[in-house]
Amino acid sequence: MEKHYHPFHMVNMSPWPLVVGFGALFTVIGMIKMFVFYDASLLLLSLFLLFLVAMLWWRDVVRESTFQGLHSSNVLKGLMVGMILFIVSEVFFFFSFFWAFFHSSLSPTVELGSHWPPFGIYPFNPFQVPLLNTVILLSSGVSVTWAHQMILKEDWDAAKVSLMMTWMLGIYFLMLQGFEYYMSSTSISDSVFGSTFFMSTGFHGFHVIVGTVFLFIVWIRFLNYHFSGSHHFGFEAAAWYWHFVDVVWLFLFSVVYWWGG
Repeated sequence: MEKHYHPFHMVNMSPWPLVVGFGALFTVIGMIKMFVFYDASLLLLSLFLLFLVAMLWWRDVVRESTFQGLHSSNVLKGLMVGMILFIVSEVFFFFSFFWAFFHSSLSPTVELGSHWPPFGIYPFNPFQVPLLNTVILLSSGVSVTWAHQMILKEDWDAAKVSLMMTWMLGIYFLMLQGFEYYMSSTSISDSVFGSTFFMSTGFHGFHVIVGTVFLFIVWIRFLNYHFSGSHHFGFEAAAWYWHFVDVVWLFLFSVVYWWGG
């Protein structure tokens, strides 16, 4: 057969996309089962499957890029475009939650008492835990930017420290978010306020979990010297995602916690 030489990476057959699809399907079914029957077993099993497959899929991508050298400059351009489109899709995902919040809060219906927040709902004080979480996420954005600058300078010790600070701040944020949920007098079933509040902040918390795991994996790769000053897109993708998480939180704090509360 005639050989075609090109700078692109033809990915080998992989089972992970199909397994991830089934894992996502059973995760949604598990969430429905948890809400209806108060049984989280299927949800936990599906999340464990997704986590395991993500680790295996990530392993394959690391092998292709770091050890096999298959990620040429043209491949990197495609990966960058893919990551940008993924973040754009996430922007529209959160846009739907903000749309629902504004739709309900700008013109409260009679069923809500024509009042926002609805009567009997006691929202959080935005200048307590939410403000602290804002400071934490903004600080993590500074530390991940510092890590990027240290990579460009190839100061690997400083980059490791600053990146470690970033994912540790992410864990701290999640701990405070969990404490806030635990102390809340409002639940997701308390009118449209509870639904929009916990859906928007809860999905943001899920994105913080994903971003923290992303940054932690990149930090492990740092320890194994997988990056160079000119070839470190794995870190850049994690940093872009983390900045997106920061920006979404700023909108959540200013709109849902402060203005909407």
